[in-house]
Amino acid sequence: MILVTGATGQYGTKVLEHLLHKGIEAQHISALVRDAAKGQTLQDQGIELRVGDYADVDALIQAFQGVDTLLLVSSNDRGAVENRTVHHLNVIHAAKVAQVKHLVYTSFVTKPAFQHAAIADFLTSHAQTEQAIKDSGLPYTILQHGIYLEMIPIFAGGQVAETGIILFPAQEGKASWVLRAELAEAAAHVLTTKGHKNQTYVLANTEATSFQAIAKDLSGSLGKDVRYQSPPVEEFQAILQQVGVPEMYIGMFTMWASAVAQGMLEVEDATLATFLGRQPTTTAQFIKQVYN
Repeated sequence: MILVTGATGQYGTKVLEHLLHKGIEAQHISALVRDAAKGQTLQDQGIELRVGDYADVDALIQAFQGVDTLLLVSSNDRGAVENRTVHHLNVIHAAKVAQVKHLVYTSFVTKPAFQHAAIADFLTSHAQTEQAIKDSGLPYTILQHGIYLEMIPIFAGGQVAETGIILFPAQEGKASWVLRAELAEAAAHVLTTKGHKNQTYVLANTEATSFQAIAKDLSGSLGKDVRYQSPPVEEFQAILQQVGVPEMYIGMFTMWASAVAQGMLEVEDATLATFLGRQPTTTAQFIKQVYN
């Protein structure tokens, strides 16, 4: 039995789709959901729903009974980053009690000296979870994801087609952007093939891309000149404040822009391409699809 957590989220849903596409019978797949009503579509496909919450260890232990392989989709708790770590530790504990045979975890690409990165708290949570998984004694596979291609339209701004300007303080930094659906496909590959136990895989693109290149690709897709501007962080924040962007989002944009500027997201790797059996979607291809 394969169990996928976060099963009604965008990533978890795609993993389940790829498992079915690979020929895994629905009766051998289960999905962890917080609200059974939201999992009705999955249940209609024959996937067993198991109700549980990352904060409820007892419910998790019950939900994990009879599970051979567990995909732990990292928590997206909107509170303190520490909440995510606690959630992950709860899942690891429950998996061990329930005698799960293989734990697969969706982590994030991490480079040396990440403690000094703009996204240090985020990366520390993943690092602590990875270590806890290794210390648990459970056979594991860690999938270190690159940043989603789907974040580019958010960072570029919803008005980029009208303004012709990308305003984002990422300087000359590059990122190895990857498509969420292809990361889900890679996870399904790991869940359905052998030889992955006690392995850590970097799932990033084979080529990193800067916002200068993104602006050039946008220019081609939109048929108009798009310029990239990387102001100092303080100036960027002031501009967003002036137009009424909530502080939470200003902080998020600044954090990720600074991480790109620091080179923390530039991790080129061929593993994803190997798992997919093809080259991952490139930034240029994604932009052409989205802005065409």
